Amino acid sequence: MSEPVSSAFNDAYIEELFESYRRDPASVDESWRQFFRLAERLGGAPATAGGDEQEFARKVAGVARYTNAIRQYGHLAVQLDPLGAPPPGAAELTPEFHGITDADLDVVTGAALGWPHLATGRDVAERLRFRYCRNLGVEYTHLGHEEERAWFRALFTAEQLTRPLTVDEKKALLVRISEVDGLERFIGRAFPNYKRFSIEGTDALVPMLDAAIDEAAASGSHHVAISMAHRGRINVLAHVLGKPVVQIFGEFQGRHDHLEDISTGDVKYHLGYEGARHTANGHVVHVSLLPNPSHLEIVNPVLQGYARAHQRTEDGLDTRAVVPVCIHGDAAFPGEGIVAETFNLARLRAYGVGGTLHIIVNNQVGFTTDPIDSRSTRYASDVAKGFECPIIHVNADDAEACVIAMRIAVAYRNQFGKDFLVDLVGYRRHGHNEADEPAYTQPQLYDKVKAHPTPRQVWGSRLVHEGVCTQADVDAAEQKVATRFAELFDQSKADHGTSESDYEGAQTPVVLPATAVSTEKLVAFNDALLEWPASFTPHPRLAKQLLRRRDAVGDAGGIDWGHAEALAFASILGEGTAVRMSGQDAERGTFSHRHAVLHDVANGGTYTPLQHLDGVAARFEIYNSALSETAVMGFEYGYSCAAEDTLTLWEAQFGDFANVAQPIIDQFLSADRAKWGQDSGLVLLLPHGYEGQGPEHSSARLERFLQLCAEGNFRVAYPSTPAQYFHVLRLQARLRPRRPLVLMQPKSLLRLADASSTLHDLAHGGFQTVIDDPKGAAKRNEVRRIVFCTGKVYYDLVAKAVPDDVAVVRVEELYPWPHGDVSRALDLYPQANEIVWAQEEPKNMGAWTYVAPRLRGSVGNALVIRYVGRPERASPAEGYQAHHTEEQARIVEEALASPSRSGPKRASGVMRAI
Repeated sequence: MSEPVSSAFNDAYIEELFESYRRDPASVDESWRQFFRLAERLGGAPATAGGDEQEFARKVAGVARYTNAIRQYGHLAVQLDPLGAPPPGAAELTPEFHGITDADLDVVTGAALGWPHLATGRDVAERLRFRYCRNLGVEYTHLGHEEERAWFRALFTAEQLTRPLTVDEKKALLVRISEVDGLERFIGRAFPNYKRFSIEGTDALVPMLDAAIDEAAASGSHHVAISMAHRGRINVLAHVLGKPVVQIFGEFQGRHDHLEDISTGDVKYHLGYEGARHTANGHVVHVSLLPNPSHLEIVNPVLQGYARAHQRTEDGLDTRAVVPVCIHGDAAFPGEGIVAETFNLARLRAYGVGGTLHIIVNNQVGFTTDPIDSRSTRYASDVAKGFECPIIHVNADDAEACVIAMRIAVAYRNQFGKDFLVDLVGYRRHGHNEADEPAYTQPQLYDKVKAHPTPRQVWGSRLVHEGVCTQADVDAAEQKVATRFAELFDQSKADHGTSESDYEGAQTPVVLPATAVSTEKLVAFNDALLEWPASFTPHPRLAKQLLRRRDAVGDAGGIDWGHAEALAFASILGEGTAVRMSGQDAERGTFSHRHAVLHDVANGGTYTPLQHLDGVAARFEIYNSALSETAVMGFEYGYSCAAEDTLTLWEAQFGDFANVAQPIIDQFLSADRAKWGQDSGLVLLLPHGYEGQGPEHSSARLERFLQLCAEGNFRVAYPSTPAQYFHVLRLQARLRPRRPLVLMQPKSLLRLADASSTLHDLAHGGFQTVIDDPKGAAKRNEVRRIVFCTGKVYYDLVAKAVPDDVAVVRVEELYPWPHGDVSRALDLYPQANEIVWAQEEPKNMGAWTYVAPRLRGSVGNALVIRYVGRPERASPAEGYQAHHTEEQARIVEEALASPSRSGPKRASGVMRAI
């Protein structure tokens, strides 16, 4: 039955409605008519006695506001802190706040409040307080949809998911908590002062995950994917993922021989794992724990992308099949912006996963920082309320309530496909790590912690008090666990032998697959991309631009970057590889060059030609992303790791915006294989080039990517033609093993006629790591200086006639360094006696510091190598167009000046020999 009165209605408003009802019952809403009829029938006063009716209505309204307040503020009365801090309470939880007395609760009938099966308002209030003020601190009244709020009201009115555990379930929970507690205490004894980031104090996390997996499996899920930071990770690995405890003990002993194909490895509490769980109902669930660096919440969007990739089906997405579970810390959740960024993705069409189950492992302290200094909100979870996420707070010592909370969380996700958060309020038995002394900074808190029984002891005592088992049963469960871990420890000490990793990094030879596509196929793809339904009306000016692409595949050429990309995508799709791209304004392209999604000017509809290629089954997805770099790049990284059959791309609006996502680049893209043996094929498209747009729209910080390059972890390229872009995309789609590809992308070159390609360029050859000067063979003997460069600056250098004694050679792939191709280019110029590296970036940026030693290795010691470019600078580029133009002209002049005319070297260091 719906609630007739809202807490937002005051007495005057209700009295005014009642007067209207008395004059004309049809003048008020049916719910209010029902309410006033109940008041007349059940209030104990005759309907003709106007004063009594109004007084009764006032009391009913007050009691209704009071009972609604219990729903809204009841969480403030729940004993959440296992260490005994009292709940804050709220004035709204008293009858007096609502203008009534305690005695009025007995005057108003339950039926008048919409509870016909309860006698009085007191019975209603007591029922609600039992639901909302006892063991589950529920926050749902902030949800924007009445359907969801009604679901919660019904949930806490009936007992469905809130039923107590059975006797057998309680005994099983005792065993589980004993296992969790026993592992931590055994490791603490066997490996004293080793960091393990113990779960102790929030032990209920493991049975909560058990419940989530069981409930998800019962509703049809076959995969649960988990992300978390280091706190409690070893216990989760052992008890939720099923990682062999012998293996975990071996890692504490310094053995990592089970980790293959990685070079550096990582600490044990960052590692991921894959396992299978067999539920009590006979379901088999695949469970994944994603590896995560120490950057706490940075894994959140990676989990979302990973889950979405695994949710794919031939027909779209099955969000019920894969359930993401994201575990947070209480200080990190409100403190790290990536949390809000990732929540913002939850209901966007490009990134939705049908809801994520969130758990805050709430230690009530962040390292040494108290909540008063780490957040500006009452709860650690309050950030989630802005995204209309329901929240349940639970006391970590109440294991039963923790399990019930997870039942509710899974049911809500199944019903509404939205995120749900459980705030597990506990404590941290030790310091931030086991070698830390927490009493230095929280002495009073840790006096309480030391005096407080463990969650296992609390749960065992409760079962003894309830008569579920005896103290002897509790002790026996503990002893059984201890004996088992001792046996496993002895087993782990046996000599398993150690083997050196066979990781070879970049030493493994890679055979590059062919990337040329036949002329016939390209023409057919081109025709298909220029068709749309007869009922579709594209913008006339855009349609005219696109139709020029039909002529561009002719003999005259003129294929620009957007055109080459579309043909690359079409050919990749045609070979059965899916393509997914997202980024800010990616559908159109920041520089209006892509137009992958067309818009109907008549009705606002859209049409994506790459999704309508005849005979092509592979999926093409392209999305305008949220205004986020970190979360979106992290999402696409996670997607790429899981979707080996997909070319996944992320495009920056401007290349330098990628530095907002630096943790994703540093911790995941660069080092994932070396640390965790994990591979990604993500492509980063980073617009780069100096055109006088200022410091923030010029540089994609090429130098930072090159500094990260080692062990074959990246491929970094700066293509100078659309054909090169075409071939490198196709190469990335087919190359194995997969590694991220970082592409410096053009801006001014997008429509530059001199930077266009022909159909022949796409249909023949492949990606060239080095492109020689187009001089004829007869003139090569005249060359005395070879100018090496990469990317857009090439067109600045050749905009005017290049002297006969100067050759300009483009290095298209920077990592891996194409030593062989550079050496072959040098051999073409036997009379050259000087090498120049020219770039438009400052000397401490761009490719120079990376290239210099490698170019020396390719050139040898006989020739001088000089740098030409901007001097070292703190800011990447000039903020004034005139200064930019002057610098570009100087760089070109000094790079191309014939050796006999080069003049003295400048003291500024702009030109310096090495």
